Amino acid sequence: MALYTWSGFTEKGKVTQGMIDATSTREAKLKLRSQGIFVSSIAEEAATPASSVKDISLKRFLGRVKLEDVTVMTRQLSTLVGASIPLVESLSALYEQTDSPAMKKTVAQVRDAVNEGLSFADALSQHRRVFSDLYVNMVRSGEASGALDVVLLRLAEFLEGQHRLRSKVGAALIYPLVLFAVSVVVLFYLLTSVVPKMVGMFESMEQVLPLPTRILISVSGFLGMTWWAFAAVAVIAVIFFTKWRKTAHGAAKFDRFRMGIPVYGAIYRKISVARFARTLGTLLSSGVPIIESLKIVKTVVQNKVMEACIEDSIGEVMEGSSIAAPLKKSGVFPPIIVHMISTGEKSGTLEEMLAKAADAYEEDVETSVAGLTSILEPVMIVVMGLIVGSIVLAILLPMLEMSTIVR
Repeated sequence: MALYTWSGFTEKGKVTQGMIDATSTREAKLKLRSQGIFVSSIAEEAATPASSVKDISLKRFLGRVKLEDVTVMTRQLSTLVGASIPLVESLSALYEQTDSPAMKKTVAQVRDAVNEGLSFADALSQHRRVFSDLYVNMVRSGEASGALDVVLLRLAEFLEGQHRLRSKVGAALIYPLVLFAVSVVVLFYLLTSVVPKMVGMFESMEQVLPLPTRILISVSGFLGMTWWAFAAVAVIAVIFFTKWRKTAHGAAKFDRFRMGIPVYGAIYRKISVARFARTLGTLLSSGVPIIESLKIVKTVVQNKVMEACIEDSIGEVMEGSSIAAPLKKSGVFPPIIVHMISTGEKSGTLEEMLAKAADAYEEDVETSVAGLTSILEPVMIVVMGLIVGSIVLAILLPMLEMSTIVR
């Protein structure tokens, strides 16, 4: 089936354009005519050459739909649907409004699928790379309950919250990472370029060099001869680690290791708990059944240790247990979140409790990350200063000794 780009006008004379899937130009025109659109021009989208691997990779990269685009689309669609505008017409308005070519193409295909009789959720499910299981199931629940605009608004708020948290954490960590990378580059340059140029001068002095200088020359010489070996080992190690990390056993081991790292482990656990509480609360408040909600949360939490706990919880909940009991038994979830879930289940306010827990943990994550970076930055600067100072001192010591002898 090919993708066609078309332009035309409606029965009311309004100019419109879009994309549609069809097996031929004739079928595309018939589909559009059944939608009340008179086609003025239509053209098939050019296929990507199979021989060009680089072009394929580039198109895939550039053709990705960004989370920000999905979030904006969701909020705008909520507004349109809430104003009692028909879904197909709302999607057409979004198509004209969207600037992203990838998002525009996706919206057009979803609109055409809905216009052909599919439910909105089923149309979205054809684009799993863009719309997650959480998104599709919440929309399905909204369609079933007749509150699609409300569910879309909750979805938009959920996506905005997740993006905001990710952005804050990323922004807080970017400076220490950049500082570390610059430090490594500077040290490598000093040891492989500056120090070797000084070695000849030191040798011409024909005197016993100070211990720090001898150590510096040895490290510089060793690194200068074997840096390529270190680079090769590092690349191989990264490749093997990445493959091991993708296995179920490796991912579980690595996530458990990360949770045990001092300071960072606590932050990582809080992020996972916040994601768990926010996602589960959003799904339940949108009318998604508890078992289905837990299955979706398991795929969203991005922590293999917690995934295993949630999987065990699903089995126990299906047998009649509460959610809090298996979570408490696992020992992975903090006592406070277990207590809040238990209280919410008993009082019938589980969604509200989960929302409060998510708010508290997200705020805690932001505070913890800010505190960590405030400590990391000066520590890294001091360590870098000590290392560079030691190198400079090792270079200057022979010169100082020589000047003393000359006097």
